[in-house]
Formats: sequence, C-alpha cells, structure tokens
Amino acid sequence: MPHIWTDIPEGKTLTLRPHTSLPRRGFVTFIAITFIALMLPLLAVLGTAVLWGLLPFILIVFGALWWGLQHSYKSAELHEILTITAKDTHLIRHNPRGPPQEWTCNTYWVKPELHPKGGPASGPVPFYLTLRGNARTVEIGTFLTPQERQILFGELNEVLRLHAAPQPPHNA
Repeated sequence: MPHIWTDIPEGKTLTLRPHTSLPRRGFVTFIAITFIALMLPLLAVLGTAVLWGLLPFILIVFGALWWGLQHSYKSAELHEILTITAKDTHLIRHNPRGPPQEWTCNTYWVKPELHPKGGPASGPVPFYLTLRGNARTVEIGTFLTPQERQILFGELNEVLRLHAAPQPPHNA
C-alpha cells in the first residue's frame, strides 16, 4: 500500500505517495534493454543509406520513452503528510510543481467523508475521500485506487476516534 502510518509521541502521522511501478534502479535496466532492442535492427542496414533513414525515427522513439519515464518520476514526487494529534490535525500536500498546500483543524471537529461515484456529493474519482473541518473540505489520496481509499477511510475514522480529545462543554 502506498500509505504508511507512523507513531509519533503526540499521535500518528500518515504519509501518502502515488504508486511507482518502475523504481529508479529498474529504469536503468529498462532503458539499456530498450536501447539495445531498438539498435539491433540497425545492424542489418549498417553501412547503407537506409541506416540514416531509420536512425532518426528510432532515436525519436527512444527520446520520447526517456522523456515519458522522467515525466512520470516527476509526477510521482507528489505526496501528502497527515499529522493527527489530540489537539490538531494537519495536512500538507507537496505538489511536484508548485508550493505545498496546507490545512489545519482541531482534531475533534475533523470528519472524514467518502463520496461514492454517482451520488449527489460524488467527487471526480470513485470513492472520493475528503476531510471536513474549519468550514473547509480538503481532498486526500486522490491518486490512490478506489479500494485503497475505502481502506484508508476506515483507518482514518479509527485513528481520529482514538486521538480526538473530548471538547469541554460550552457555557450558555
């Protein structure tokens, strides 16, 4: 799962990251094998004019593949950190391009919400997960699969229930 709960002295921290199916180490191997596979057909036309006709297209394909994988790694730099203590819940979303976005709320008032697709309050993805508090609703884990968001919803409810300090009664 791309989410990890960590115990801290005051509560818990949740780190969310998107899936990365090809680690950096695998990237080097994949690029090397692809380069060799693309260059092998050129051995048959080595020393002919056909080589110069095929070479630009092979290099364009190789360059596009390289760029696409690098772009994917840059997008995977996105991550979210949710810190839950008895007093506050704090969410920081680190975007790959742009400044971090932050949200803070008293833990007692934080309410996780799961919006199934097609409902009146549905989100852009199935089982859209949000946190509501301080008169604001923020999304969390949109890059997770629907099943992972459902699991995370249950975990969030449990952690918030355990860490929310009871509020003193208001004087009327």
